[in-house]
Amino acid sequence: MQDKSDGLSETLRSGSVRAALFFILWLIITGAATGDMLIGVIASLIAAVASLKLLPPRRRAWRLSEAVKLGVRFLRQSIVAGIDVARRTLDPLLPLRPGFVSYKSKLPRGPERDAFFTMTSLLPGTLPSGPGRGEDVLVHCLDVEQPVAEQLAIEEHLFHQVAGGVNRDE
Repeated sequence: MQDKSDGLSETLRSGSVRAALFFILWLIITGAATGDMLIGVIASLIAAVASLKLLPPRRRAWRLSEAVKLGVRFLRQSIVAGIDVARRTLDPLLPLRPGFVSYKSKLPRGPERDAFFTMTSLLPGTLPSGPGRGEDVLVHCLDVEQPVAEQLAIEEHLFHQVAGGVNRDE
């Protein structure tokens, strides 16, 4: 059984990390203008408190080595996909077969699955577009003949390894 002080310390630690991240985001957005620092601190604290209410902290083992692998793969995929999208749109001889592909995620509905689909929406050429049948998600892509579902499965597995969760099928 978890002691209340453990829960409080976890909440304070998580809140501190979130406040720091929100403050860094504030600095990036404002260009680190010194006149706005106090407002940034206050806004960051309010955002951290709100985020703790909306998404309470959970003990989760994030894996740094897996995060680096995912980050490198994401960067590589972004570059390759961006070049492919540019080639397909600029070269009239290359085929564009836009459409929707149905993808069955192994992640349960919730924040981890939402974060995964948010990440995949940043990859050029694919865009999670909404619910399909059952648990499926419709993904819009520029070429339905490409192995979109297989690539998403690889990305999802790597993302899941970073988050340290448990798939429904495991």
